[in-house]
Amino acid sequence: MTVTNKGGTEPTGASTDYVQSLARGLSVIRAFGAENPRRTLSDVARATDLTRATARRFLLTLTELGYVRTDGSAFWLTPRVLELGYSYLSSLSLPDIAAPHLEALSDRVHESTSVSILDEDDVVYVARVPVRRIMTVSITIGTRFPAFATSMGRVLLAGLSPADLDAYLARVELTPLTGRTLATPEALRSELDKIRSDGFCVVDQELEEGLRSLAAPIRDGSGTVIAAVNISTQAARYSTEAVYDTLVPAAVATAEAISADLARTQSQSSHHQGSSHA
Repeated sequence: MTVTNKGGTEPTGASTDYVQSLARGLSVIRAFGAENPRRTLSDVARATDLTRATARRFLLTLTELGYVRTDGSAFWLTPRVLELGYSYLSSLSLPDIAAPHLEALSDRVHESTSVSILDEDDVVYVARVPVRRIMTVSITIGTRFPAFATSMGRVLLAGLSPADLDAYLARVELTPLTGRTLATPEALRSELDKIRSDGFCVVDQELEEGLRSLAAPIRDGSGTVIAAVNISTQAARYSTEAVYDTLVPAAVATAEAISADLARTQSQSSHHQGSSHA
């Protein structure tokens, strides 16, 4: 809850450590936006509920620091304000970016959701939102499974270059994990071709009896497949038809959303690095 005074918006019950001047300075920065990129002193004072004299001091301080420019009548932000968010953006890892998307996906479908990467011949789980009922095998961050028998692994194998895929198939032992597991290079290659065409993968009880899983690729800003998002469910809960009709679209949309967030983060990072070298 907040209360608004003429001196600015302050949180109710602010502690003695609360720095009012910092809060007011940030409110001045937030007064600018896409709809109001240029504002007069009076505009800023009204938008922040500060007096003109207070707003003027903050604007002139921000101008001196290089975050704001002025022509004497109007003020506008400079690209330097991007530095305020760069440290946060640059610190974000794939699991950080994926986590809220996985939580939303799990809430939507009421199933476990995960993100994994390819490490040599295995998939490694780097983010996960579990539900209790899924697998007899306990899965945590860092759990590894053979790539060829998992939906995420196949999505990642489908993203390999032809040379890297050839090398993988030359060294890996395709040991069946259930009676349904694809266990020949020819069958796996055919399945990977289909995954590239479809943009997703469904694995039906090949890793564990009774388990159906599906995955979609996560791509970086250049379009390279770097990870995969997955939904796992019991075969008794979702028929094959329901997996394709309900779960696949949800997983694909989530993978695309994570990819878009990754691309934005990489773009912000590149922009900052370019600005710092300019």
